Amino acid sequence: MARILIAEDEPKIARLLADYLAQSGHEASVVGEGNRVLAAVAAERPALLLLDIMLPGQDGLAILRELRRDSALPVIMLTARVEEIDRLLGLELGADDYICKPFSPREVVARVQAVLRRSRPGAPANPFTLDESAQRIRYQGRPLSLTTTEYRLLQAMLSQPGRIYSRDQLLDLMHDDLRDVTDRVVDSHVRNLRRKLEDIAPGQAFIHSVYGAGYRFEVGEG
Repeated sequence: MARILIAEDEPKIARLLADYLAQSGHEASVVGEGNRVLAAVAAERPALLLLDIMLPGQDGLAILRELRRDSALPVIMLTARVEEIDRLLGLELGADDYICKPFSPREVVARVQAVLRRSRPGAPANPFTLDESAQRIRYQGRPLSLTTTEYRLLQAMLSQPGRIYSRDQLLDLMHDDLRDVTDRVVDSHVRNLRRKLEDIAPGQAFIHSVYGAGYRFEVGEG
């Protein structure tokens, strides 16, 4: 069981999330005003914060900015604002995940469980090793046969497991010259990379699509 703090000003959504989290064995509490969130974090010491961006009093991005000055508390952002700038700003400030409304409560619970797993001591060890001088990546000691672009993609994702990368961010990592390159090229390279990872680690799904956002790399998830 983990204590989850829900910062959400829409009572129906907050109650629904709290009920689903309770059914999954967690203890959930709710705060509906932005200027009360940091005090609630200090008083309750939750294991994870579900943080809505559009809160009265103080918005979620300002709260996250203050929180990250001295805390590594796992944070999942909730929002109806799907513009790319909001998504990227939230993640660059240190959000662990990002969920757009409307969402399935079951999906939120699953994402909470995933973030909690990777934030706990004793999380699965990373089976990948990186040799930057040789531009070589190994899985459990076995070298992966990667193109230069695939190497750059996997190197970036391995550097920050759990982070969501937008297609534009991955394009910047893949190509020095972006002329005549579209973001759909990323999808093609990710498909190829997934296939190679599946060949060397059958049954393991390391690269996950995040609807409307991009891709996230996870270690220890099937």
